[in-house]
Amino acid sequence: MPEAHGEGFTSYLYETGIKDSSATPGFCGAQIFRRFHVGKVELTLITCWDDLASIEAFAGADISQARLYPEDKAYELEPDLSVQHYEVIEHQVSIG
Repeated sequence: MPEAHGEGFTSYLYETGIKDSSATPGFCGAQIFRRFHVGKVELTLITCWDDLASIEAFAGADISQARLYPEDKAYELEPDLSVQHYEVIEHQVSIG
């Protein structure tokens, strides 16, 4: 998306995708990654779920399709329309 929309979209993402997913049973957490390109910003949302049934409760029957929101167009997004799912086999976090 254009860099000018980056901060506004991040707030909007919290009010839509993060709020909706975190209200779904089986949601374990989320991370938002950001990187800048010339004049653009790329955001990646990674979510963690208990199981595929929990993802389906959030996303619908076809969990390979991204869940988009009507106001997304205002941010001039170039969204990935498909979603990749992975099984976590190792998880370590070190803060500090």
